[in-house]
Amino acid sequence: MLTIPNALTFLRFLGIPLFIYLALSKQADGWAILVLAIGGATDYFDGKLARALNQESKFGEIADPTIDRLYIAAVLVVLYIRDAIPLWLIAILVARDVVMAGVALVLQLKGFAPLKVTYLGKAATFNLLYAFPFLLLALSDTWYGTGAFVFGWAFAIWGVTLYVGTAVGYFRTAVKTITVRPHIIEG
Repeated sequence: MLTIPNALTFLRFLGIPLFIYLALSKQADGWAILVLAIGGATDYFDGKLARALNQESKFGEIADPTIDRLYIAAVLVVLYIRDAIPLWLIAILVARDVVMAGVALVLQLKGFAPLKVTYLGKAATFNLLYAFPFLLLALSDTWYGTGAFVFGWAFAIWGVTLYVGTAVGYFRTAVKTITVRPHIIEG
C-alpha cells in the first residue's frame, strides 16, 4: 500500500546503508549523525501521520519496529568498530531482541497477533536512538565530544534499562495471551 507513512518508513530504511557508508568509509560523522536524525524524525512522523490520515497498515505495523531494530543493529556495529561502545552493551541489546523474536514466533505459531509496541517500548527506542549520535559525536577529541560522551551514556543507560524492562513486560503479556486467552475462548 503506497501511502505517505509507508514512504517515510521506506526512506528511513534507505538511511541504514547510507549511515554505515558515511560512518565507516568516510568517517563523516556529522553527515552520519544527520542521517540518524532524519531516521529518528521519520520514525516519529510515519506513525503520527498514519494515525492522523487513517493510513495505518500491516506493512507499517511490521516494518516500523523491524527497521528500528535494523537501525539499532547497524549503529551498534558501527560504534563497536569505531571503539565507541563495549561489547557487553551490544550483547544485552542483541539478547533482548533474540528473546523478543522468539516470543513473536511463538505467538505467531499459536495463532495470536503480534504484541503492540507500548509507550515505554517507544521510549526505550527513542533513548537508544538519541544515545547513538551522541556516542558517535563523543569520538571527537573536543569539548563538545566530552559533553556528547556524558549525554550519550545517559541516554544509553536509560535506553538499555527501558529496553530490557519492556522486554519483561512484553514477555509477561505474551505468556498471559498464550495461557489465559485459550481458556476464555473455551469457557
